[in-house]
Amino acid sequence: MKTYSADKIRNVALLGHSSSGKTTLTEAVLFATGVTKRQGRVDDGNTVSDFDKQEIARKVSIGTTVIPVEWNDFKFNLLDTPGYFDFIGEMYGAKRASEGSVLLIDASAGIEVGTEKSWKNLEKYVTPRIIFINKMDKEEINFDNLVSELKSNFGDKIIPFALPIGISNDFKGIIDVINEKAYEYNGTQRKEISLTDDQKKEIESIKEELLEKIAETDEELMEKYFEGEAFTPEEINKGLRIAVKNGDLVPLLVGCAEKAIGVDFLLENMERYIPSPIDVGPANGLKDGKEVERKLDTNEPFSAVVFKTIIDPFVGKLTLFKVMSGKITKDTELYNSTKDKLEKLGGLFLLRGKNQVEVNEIQAGDIGATAKLNFTQTGDTLCAKNNPTLYEEIKYPQPTLFLAVEPKSKGDEEKIGTALHRLTEEDPTFVVQRNSETKQLLIGGQGNMQLTVIVDKLKNTFGVDVNLTNPRIAYRETIKGSSSVQGRHKKQSGGAGQYGDVHIRFEPCEESFIFAEEVFGGAVPRNFFPAVEKGLSESLERGVLAGYPVVNVKATLFDGSYHPVDSNEMAFKIAASLAFKKGIEEAKPILLEPIMKYEISIPEDYMGDVMGDMNKRRGRILGMEQQDDGSQKVTAEAPHSEMFEYAIDLRAMTQARGSFMMEFARYEEVPSNIADKIIAESKTEKE
Repeated sequence: MKTYSADKIRNVALLGHSSSGKTTLTEAVLFATGVTKRQGRVDDGNTVSDFDKQEIARKVSIGTTVIPVEWNDFKFNLLDTPGYFDFIGEMYGAKRASEGSVLLIDASAGIEVGTEKSWKNLEKYVTPRIIFINKMDKEEINFDNLVSELKSNFGDKIIPFALPIGISNDFKGIIDVINEKAYEYNGTQRKEISLTDDQKKEIESIKEELLEKIAETDEELMEKYFEGEAFTPEEINKGLRIAVKNGDLVPLLVGCAEKAIGVDFLLENMERYIPSPIDVGPANGLKDGKEVERKLDTNEPFSAVVFKTIIDPFVGKLTLFKVMSGKITKDTELYNSTKDKLEKLGGLFLLRGKNQVEVNEIQAGDIGATAKLNFTQTGDTLCAKNNPTLYEEIKYPQPTLFLAVEPKSKGDEEKIGTALHRLTEEDPTFVVQRNSETKQLLIGGQGNMQLTVIVDKLKNTFGVDVNLTNPRIAYRETIKGSSSVQGRHKKQSGGAGQYGDVHIRFEPCEESFIFAEEVFGGAVPRNFFPAVEKGLSESLERGVLAGYPVVNVKATLFDGSYHPVDSNEMAFKIAASLAFKKGIEEAKPILLEPIMKYEISIPEDYMGDVMGDMNKRRGRILGMEQQDDGSQKVTAEAPHSEMFEYAIDLRAMTQARGSFMMEFARYEEVPSNIADKIIAESKTEKE
C-alpha cells in the first residue's frame, strides 16, 4: 500500500447497535475495492474484521479493528467497533483515531438502544457523521416512517442524500439526491438508469431543505438565499461540507452491505463530506508543562497517540497509533512521553484485521501499528525525544460490575495475576484489584459479557481456569456504648513467669482508633504503654462479632498492676488483647456496612421502576436532576451488599438505556436482622 498525504486520508469509525452490520459493511468495502475476492460472512466466521476466536464463536465484535482500503486515489481507515454495550470502551479509542463516523442502522429494527447511545456520543463531541441505513432488502421495511422516526428523535439535521429504489426483496438501487442520478446494482457493479417524475419531485423537496442548511453556513449565502439567487455547484458542495463538519447536517444514505448495494456510494460520500485529518486542524499537547501546537504536517516533529493495544499470544503485544504530526519511519527513535521511557520500534506496518501490511513510513493523519513495545499502553503519547509533546489521555468509563476471581487449580494464582495484567493492557475499561481486607482478587468491567469474555481468554489464551463469584463485603465492627474492664495475664511455669494487668475503658469516637492513658502513681510503668497499645492495635483487626476490623474506638488505659520480675512487654500485650475482647463485648458492639453513592442516568420513562428497585435494595434517593439530553440523573445511596449485580439489573430495567457511576460514601450500622445472618454465616465459616 502506498503512502498517502493527510488530505487523501479519511479515518472513519463505524458505530451502531450490535448486529446492525458494521463488520459486514467492512467486508463489502474490502470486496468492492478489490482487496478480497469473496465477501466474508459473520455467520461463517470468515470475516477479516472479526478474527478473534471469541468473536468467531459469539458472532459479535469484541474489539475495534482497523480496515484500511484504497479507493479512487484515497485511503479509508475504517474502524469497526463493537456494538455490544459491555465493549463501549472500544468506541472511545476509535473516536480518538477518527475525524468522522458512520452510524449504521438496521432498516428492519429502526432506532435501537445502541443507535441512541452512539448518537448521544456523536452529539456530545460534535462529530461529523453519516447515517447508513443498512439491510434495505429485509421484509416489511417502511423507509419514510424510518426517516420520520429519525428526525423526530434526533432532529431535522438528518436529510436523505440517497433514496432507495425498491424496498425489501425489490431493493435494487439508490437515487443520488445531490447529483440527481439513479443507479441500479448488479453485485458491486452499478449502472445509471433514468429518474421517474415522482423521483424527481422527491429530490426537489429534499433539495429545498438542503439549500436552507447551505445558506446557514455563510452570511453571503444567506443573503443570496433570501434574494432567491441560485447557488453555484461549488457553493453547494462547500456549504454541505461545512454543515456536515459542524454537525448541523447529517447525510442519510441507504444500502445493503451483504449484497454490496450502495457501498461505493457510501465511500464517495465519506470522501466528500467526512473531514480529512488536515481539515480538523492542529493538535494541542503539552511540552514542559506549557501548551504546544502540533500541525498536521510531515515537516513537524513526530508525535502519535496510541488508541488500541492487542495482546496476541503468537506475535506478542501490538500497538495501534494515529500519527498526529510529522512522520514515523523504521529508523524513528520512539519516546513515550506519558511514561518518560524510550521504546525500540518493533517493525512498522498497517493492520488489516490480523494481517500485517509492512510499510516504510506512516505520515501525519494516518494510522499504523508496531509490535513488542515494552512500556506503552493505550492512551499514551509517542513522540520524538528531542522535541517531545504530551497529548491528553483517552477517558474511559469506570467499571460498574466487580466479581471475585478464584482459581480452579491450586498454584495458578501467579499465572492468573500475570494474564489479567496483560488483558488490562488490551482493554482499558477492564480493571484488576486486590482487596487487602477480604484478600480477594477482583476484576471489574462494564457488564457480565465483558467479564465472561475475560474468563474465556484466560482459559483459551493463557491456559488458566477460574471461577467468578460475588465479592465478599468489607464489613466493619464498632461499639455504641462504653465499658471499663480488666485484662489480666498471669503465667507461672518454673523460673521467671509472665504478669500483666491492665484496666481499660472503651468508648466510641470519630477517629478510627485512639489510645490514651490516665495512669496515676506508676500502676503500670510507662515503658509498657507501647506494648498495651500494640496489643490493642493488633486486636482491632478481628472484631468479636464476626471477625471484621474494629473502627471508631477510643481505648483509655487508666489502671493496672505489674510484677517487678515477671512483667514484660509480651505479658502486657496479651493482657491488653484480653481486655479488648471483654471490653468490646460489653460496649454494645455493632456491625457496619459500606454505603455507596450512585449517580444513575436514565430516560424519564424508567424513573418509577428504578426508584422502586432502589427502595427494595435498602437504598435512599437523594435527588433528581434533569439533564440537557432529556434524561434524568438520580443520586442515591445504597448498601454495597445489595448492589453487586446492579450493572446487569439496571440494563434489564431500562433496556440498556440506563448507566451509572458509583463511589464509596461511608459506613453505616447494619440492621439487626441482617447483622444476625452475617454473624451466623461468619461463625459457620470458622467452624
